Amino acid sequence: MDLIEGVTIKKLRVIPDQRGYLMEMLRRDWPEFINFGQAYVTAAYPGVIKAWHYHKLQWDHFVCVGGMARVALYDAREKSLTRGEVNVFHMGWLNPMLLKIPPEVYHGFTAAGNETALMINFPTEVYNYREPDEYRLAYNDPSIPYDWEVRHG
Repeated sequence: MDLIEGVTIKKLRVIPDQRGYLMEMLRRDWPEFINFGQAYVTAAYPGVIKAWHYHKLQWDHFVCVGGMARVALYDAREKSLTRGEVNVFHMGWLNPMLLKIPPEVYHGFTAAGNETALMINFPTEVYNYREPDEYRLAYNDPSIPYDWEVRHG
């Protein structure tokens, strides 16, 4: 899959031992790191679609730490070389990765399977309660060429 301009993924390494395991999610000496705004966890219950939104200023850094998630991105940026492209990622305990999402790229996620998906985000900006840097569309908005339905067969 060709990535949307500005999107990067980094496979994360799980380091197990007899006590459990450790997995680094984001380090300031990695090229994916830009700036620390805050960290938070968000959950999507099975059957729930948390989409679509984008930010004008902030970059997001997603890591799914519980269950599995299907994350979709859509590039609606006027001057982007990948305008109109969709990327889909299946991430979580079976496929640990850091997903870096640039400003102005629509994104959303849903739980894949019957488990709640827990997503950690390390955005580059602090959330502004008075003037949120969030611009939303409905999960099924026809302007985005993506269908969240599961494909069987």
